[in-house]
Parts: sequence; structure tokens; C-alpha cells
Amino acid sequence: MYPKAYIEYLLHFHATRDYFECHEVLEEHWKQTGEHVWVGFIQLAVGMYHYRRGNIAGAKRMFTKAMNACEREKQAYEALGIHAEQLIALIHTYVKRINHGQPYESTCLPISDASLLHICQQQCEQKGLVWGEKSDMTNDYLIHKHTLRDRSDVIAERERQRQKRQGR
Repeated sequence: MYPKAYIEYLLHFHATRDYFECHEVLEEHWKQTGEHVWVGFIQLAVGMYHYRRGNIAGAKRMFTKAMNACEREKQAYEALGIHAEQLIALIHTYVKRINHGQPYESTCLPISDASLLHICQQQCEQKGLVWGEKSDMTNDYLIHKHTLRDRSDVIAERERQRQKRQGR
């Protein structure tokens, strides 16, 4: 019913709070499908990642883009089991929190489809995760993942592509 990548996104968003992985799994799915609805979900995760890290400008920019995407694609969000109006209100609340200097706080997306929620909670249980778990603010790897992750495969691929362009 729902794409596997979307379920993975929701698990990362609500259980591990790994917003970087939310971006990774859904970006790959978006590139494969070309469906624009995924962009708003990606922007929301990136906004949460920036907000938690204290990158206020980046968070506001991503939240604004995510809100605009949701407003444009309301029916698509609803078809994905998300209450679009509540999501727009939630993102707006996060922008307000930023404007008032309030710190990051974990949240849950307004899932309107009980079967989707059940699937996600069931998968969390199978994986030993807790649905709705608060973000671990002491986990530097989680908070700063884009700077701390192993990028050796990315660097090797870039070097391979560079050599290929140079005809080696």
C-alpha cells in the first residue's frame, strides 16, 4: 500500500529521530519515482535536522519550503495518510518557535491513516524501537551526522568519476 522508503522515513522520523536518514531514504525513492510529493517530506526532515543542530536560517528555509510543498500537494499528502492541514499548522508552529527563540523539540507527524500508524508501530516493535521516542540530544553522531559519517565511498566514487572524465 505505502512505499517501503516512506515507511522507513516515518520510522526514522518518529523513532530514531535520524532526520539525516529520513532524507537519504526518501531522496533515493524520489529520484526513482520522480513524484514531487516526496520533496516536501525531505525538506521537512532537513528542516528538523537543521533546527536540532541550531542552524536556524537553514531550518526556517526548509520549513518554509516544506510548508509550501504541502500546500501545493495537499491531496497527495492525504493519499499518503497524512492530515495535510494539520501538517501545515505543525510546520507553521515550528517556524513560530524558531522566531521566538525556542529550542528544538521532537514531534510526530499527523498521521490520519490508522493502518499506516499500525504498520509503523509494528515495525518499530520488531526492530526494538520506540515510536514517538524523543530525540537523544546527547548523541553527537545523530545531531551532526552529515559531518561525522563515513564518506569514503562517496569520495572514492567522486575520484573514479574525475578520472573517468580525464580519460584515465
